[in-house]
Amino acid sequence: MTDGYQLPRYSLWQMVLYMLRLGALGFGGPVALVGYMHRDLVEDRKWITDSDYKEGLALAQMAPGPLAAQLGIYLGFVHYRVLGATLAGLAFVLPSFLMVVALGWAYARFGGLSWMQVVFYGVGAAVIGIIAMSAKKLTQKSIGKDKLLWAIYLLLLVVTVVTESEVGWLFLASGVVVWLLRAPPKWLARGGVHAAALIQAPMTGAWLGSMDTSLLTQIGLFFGKAGAFVFGSGLAIVPFLYGGVVQQHHWLNEKQFVDAVAVAMITPGPVVITVGFIGYLIAGLSGAAVAALATFIPCYLFTIIPAPYFKKYGKLPGVVAFVDGITAAAIGAITGSVIVLARRSIVDIPTAVIAVVVVALLWRFKKLQEPMVIVAAAVAGFILYPVMH
Repeated sequence: MTDGYQLPRYSLWQMVLYMLRLGALGFGGPVALVGYMHRDLVEDRKWITDSDYKEGLALAQMAPGPLAAQLGIYLGFVHYRVLGATLAGLAFVLPSFLMVVALGWAYARFGGLSWMQVVFYGVGAAVIGIIAMSAKKLTQKSIGKDKLLWAIYLLLLVVTVVTESEVGWLFLASGVVVWLLRAPPKWLARGGVHAAALIQAPMTGAWLGSMDTSLLTQIGLFFGKAGAFVFGSGLAIVPFLYGGVVQQHHWLNEKQFVDAVAVAMITPGPVVITVGFIGYLIAGLSGAAVAALATFIPCYLFTIIPAPYFKKYGKLPGVVAFVDGITAAAIGAITGSVIVLARRSIVDIPTAVIAVVVVALLWRFKKLQEPMVIVAAAVAGFILYPVMH
């Protein structure tokens, strides 16, 4: 049940309880969540080694689907294999899923959630401060003083800011560049087949999408495609969802979709859980469940199927170099996404002040709990929003 080379310092249920807590209290989206996992599981508790964490982050960035959820699934796999991956993934997603379903019910029952704008005014700015600090820590820890990794990091940062999206092939290219420059290409023939097979697997979803089917089946096929084709952070799925939900299927109007994204931002856990809210508005509780399952099943499979190969070959010099390259690219894209999000959340002087104060507090007080920061920012939003509007 364990790796053989190292006995775990924790039980499976301790990991499940940690993931439940992170899913219930982890604000800030994928950038912050992957930072929390490193701080809590690698630095503080030492349950996971830094090399295992880097492998998980690289695999999560290589495969399609939401970044933080895949990393959580991989960290569950490290010592407790498929059972650990399954329970860690469910524990991570469940709290935020229940929250967005409750908000979906309230939204449908009371005709919108006007208070959301007020809350998001303060919380959105605080989240920028939180994820900026997470990006800083990840950069210091993983990039260090390595000039090649810094070049890749800066390239991905700039590309993410300019395009406002994450370019999937650049992550793979970054890994290949570091691998070719630092280690002889002995591993390519052994690992390439599995990656190619996984990339081709989702193609069936595109073919099935043209069939005439019931509403729940349409929801399952569409959100399954979203989970199978979208790379990077949960935020990367938003443009894809907009195209399908609003423009193609006309399930929601523009305002409902924007509110759905706001729900994802003000609730803890993975941003991609907005699919639960959208599914609820389309077809009630069954729509929420189908949308969430269809989105997360591909990312679950894309994590547990290649994970044993990562564990088996992960210590080879070529794989280490490849992982280093993808990790640098991932953290560059994560840092770029902080800037992209800041443009949307920092809209005036008070929001800029909130973001700066949060950075200063987290810099000064290392043990400050993020949920406390979020609550304080929400209160500030309630006070300042009426004054500014």
